[in-house]
Amino acid sequence: MTRTDARYIRHRRFNADEEYEMKIVIIGDGKVGHKLTAQLADENYDVVLIDQNEGKLKASLNELDIFCITGNGADAEVQKQADVAHADLVIACASTDESNMLSCLLAKRLGAKHTIARVRNPIYYRQIDLLKEELHLSMAVNPELTAANEIARILLFPETSKVETFMKGRVELVEYPLQEGNPLVGLSLAEIYKKFQIQVLVCAVKRDGEVFIPDGSFVLRSGDKMHIAASHQNLKIFFKSLGRKSTKVKKVLICGGGHLCFYLAGQLLQVGMQVKIIEQKQERCEALCELLPKATVIHGDATDHDLLLEEGINEVDALVSLTGMDEENIILALFAKAQGVEKIIAKVNEDTRVQMVESLGIDSIVSAKRATADAILRYVKARKNSHSSANVESMYRLVNGIVEAQEFIINKECEFTNIPLKDLPTKKNTLIACVGRRRKVIIPNGDTHMEVGDSVIVVTKNHVIDHLSEILV
Repeated sequence: MTRTDARYIRHRRFNADEEYEMKIVIIGDGKVGHKLTAQLADENYDVVLIDQNEGKLKASLNELDIFCITGNGADAEVQKQADVAHADLVIACASTDESNMLSCLLAKRLGAKHTIARVRNPIYYRQIDLLKEELHLSMAVNPELTAANEIARILLFPETSKVETFMKGRVELVEYPLQEGNPLVGLSLAEIYKKFQIQVLVCAVKRDGEVFIPDGSFVLRSGDKMHIAASHQNLKIFFKSLGRKSTKVKKVLICGGGHLCFYLAGQLLQVGMQVKIIEQKQERCEALCELLPKATVIHGDATDHDLLLEEGINEVDALVSLTGMDEENIILALFAKAQGVEKIIAKVNEDTRVQMVESLGIDSIVSAKRATADAILRYVKARKNSHSSANVESMYRLVNGIVEAQEFIINKECEFTNIPLKDLPTKKNTLIACVGRRRKVIIPNGDTHMEVGDSVIVVTKNHVIDHLSEILV
């Protein structure tokens, strides 16, 4: 069913005794817009989707429980049809930055409480603070910069295939693949904690397509993918204690010279890495040479294996494939693997291809649309539970969305504060992974308790929690 007029029932204003249902309008049914709509609809938000392409909207309508309006999201009349005036949040992620910023300005003028614009152009993003103030934006999100941050974290911690950060960078949640011969293979988690005596916690393990929230008796096997939470320093000590020599990335080859490459190369050069970029368009090569004078820019086709060999693919520490096509990125990643490149990261936007790529042995996959959707979802959750006893600060989806890790900040006394965790009746497949208290990171045990002011990281499998109290049975 489509909703094409303004006959909306206004949402109830928030009452402490009832669940507050947020009304969200999304402008643009592209990669980011569709991913975001699917995630929000899946969590039962009231979502209205606007797009000019009626065919796209029909496909979304058949797949999702949403309302759709055909039209230009930067048209005030179309926004009125979507009842933007009573929207809690308007998210503009159409194809152009200008349209997104104009849509948000109109939405704010019409009465929307909060607005988020996707802004990709580096020139606009450099002055985003000024634009946010003038356009009254609640948030601006840059897919390529978000993905670049994710890739840079992985390259700084090359033992891992994914790195997420919590507590303003003080805690990291990493994905660590277990290979044959790793000293952890065959040990239970209780034995690992006893043997290494390092403050780390294994939050989730993926094995043969199944995901486990493990207890101390869980025994690790070769091929497992562990998700480990700890401070950066403790993770370094843990990996060092496994007998692995430090594999620092110094030389990086980037295939594809778009915005994501620009943001990533700038970050890598800043930390002293050598960066070589292969880009097919002559004009873009010239622009990158001006923007990144310390990088080596090669004009050529990155899928030409002779060119890759000529440019020393077998001498680099890492290859990052960021062309505009998933298929090209996958082929490049497999060729790099055959050449013995230690660290390989591929940009794969299509969700259906991610699992296939992982089965080919490419562990580090990034998606700009997923990173953007997750960043916006974090904001949405923070707004939704701003009235509750604990606010969402960070949120990440792991293992293809099966596992969710959320950081809550406890802002008042409630039924779960000042009680030892062993006495709290928590739901199955729910784990309190970490507690941050006055700049101290605590890997909890049964005697640990939560108190007002704490940051708490909760890991859940196959169920979503909006409020920290929902961890209780």
